[in-house]
Amino acid sequence: MIITDFLERNARLYGGECALVELSPSEERDKATTWWDFNLIESASDAPYRRELSWKDFDRRANRFANLLLSRGLKKGTKVAILLMNCLEWLPIYFGILKAGCIAVPMNFRYSSDEIKYCLELADVEVLIFGPEFVSRMDTIAKDIPQVRMMFFVGQDGPSYTEDGIRLMGFCSSSHPPIALEEEDHAAIYFSSGTTGFPKAILHNHRALVHACLVEQNHHGQGRADVFLCIPPLYHTGAKMHWFGSLLSGSKAVLLRGVKPEWILRAVTEEKCTIVWLLVPWAQDLLDAIDAGRVDLSQYRLDQWRLMHIGAQPVPPSLIARWKAIFPNHDYDTNYGLSESIGPGSVHLGMENIHKVGAIGIPGYGWEARIVDEQGKDVEKGEVGELILKGNGVMLCYYKNPEATAETLKDGWLFTGDMAREDEDGFIFLVDRKKDVVISGGENLYPVQIEDFLRAYDKIKDVAVIGLPDARLGEIAVAIIEIKGGMDCTEKEINDFCLALPRYKRPRKLFFDTVPRNPTGKIEKPALREKYCGKRLVEAQITG
Repeated sequence: MIITDFLERNARLYGGECALVELSPSEERDKATTWWDFNLIESASDAPYRRELSWKDFDRRANRFANLLLSRGLKKGTKVAILLMNCLEWLPIYFGILKAGCIAVPMNFRYSSDEIKYCLELADVEVLIFGPEFVSRMDTIAKDIPQVRMMFFVGQDGPSYTEDGIRLMGFCSSSHPPIALEEEDHAAIYFSSGTTGFPKAILHNHRALVHACLVEQNHHGQGRADVFLCIPPLYHTGAKMHWFGSLLSGSKAVLLRGVKPEWILRAVTEEKCTIVWLLVPWAQDLLDAIDAGRVDLSQYRLDQWRLMHIGAQPVPPSLIARWKAIFPNHDYDTNYGLSESIGPGSVHLGMENIHKVGAIGIPGYGWEARIVDEQGKDVEKGEVGELILKGNGVMLCYYKNPEATAETLKDGWLFTGDMAREDEDGFIFLVDRKKDVVISGGENLYPVQIEDFLRAYDKIKDVAVIGLPDARLGEIAVAIIEIKGGMDCTEKEINDFCLALPRYKRPRKLFFDTVPRNPTGKIEKPALREKYCGKRLVEAQITG
């Protein structure tokens, strides 16, 4: 089965029902652009800008975009990149690319011009679709990407080197394009997060996309009555593969363009959302806003909200304890995965396992997991090793990078680079990224463990632990600490709190600063290492 089959089934069975809603609370009325003839529904004069799309129109527009690509001579396997903010057009364009037999290449909306150019070249992209937010970045490279032979603009008054893709679609057939697809056909290229330099291109086939649908629906039980609130960026596997549960069940999803706590609660209320996926910072902000009285829960209708789940990064147990204290009736789940394993769910906690908060869980539906040593042999329970995965969602390769592929894929197993341990009940606990382990005086320190401890201090909003070069110990653990708004905190307070840690795990130095995170919520530790370790190295050279 091919993932586009689910869309066509939904159009046939639930055609007139709502498939997607876009909410843009921050957009002014005169800046809102209606690119297609969607239905605008305004419940009040101050309501957020709202657009919706039925399953039937979703499928029709995907077909139109596919037929536009085919009319321009695109062949099966042509790479087509998407550079858009979350919007109602995003998913129909994505599915149109797949229906044409082309390979979809979603791109990070935070990429600089150089990164955009690099990724377009790396993935051999021939067609690019982008929106108004990216005009200035594209202007600087448009003449330097000759392999991109077509650029479609999604919006009004596009640059002279682009075509109005949405208008042109209007002249194309809404019938199913005559392209035969197989499970083994290449479907999409996703890019790694790029936290260690320029990103790698991750190639997946249609079988992997379908596997992601089955995993998500199996884990969270999406039914026809569910409404999924999607906030993270759709270019990332996490957001899209969680939405795949809505696709498989034929249920409504809401794309919220904004992360303010009051916007999230309002969207849940007005759209009757039942499932919300949050990143750690957004969950923290929402709890902080409730604790500080900036939002009043009595003003919102939240009874139907049944599940909050988190992924993309280690989740502090203290955060979930706070959440359950305020929302005791919510089911909770955490999901682990990588773009190399088609996003979330290769390991998941399971809604029935709240007693194991702190673990990333057990192997997900259709997945196998092991923890191995440097020789690839299974470690004993309780010992730390590298987490490896196997299943239909494992990538085919790093596109045009056989060396990196050989390092990561071995005998069908995906070596994740994440250090983990398994407890006596078979639950897996993420310890840290292999490259983030701090070796201090011969001891392995796992920053995630220290971060989880520090986040339990009620004045700390966020924290990152990195290794700092040290002449005597090789490295020392240092903590970058972000304090909650309106609070004062001293180094002595933190150091006194850390007395409960074993001596060798205590941070040797503290910095009060903002903790940077990427769009998927992961701490940008390379930026912190450059800021603090680089400074320390320079100082060492001067004093030496």
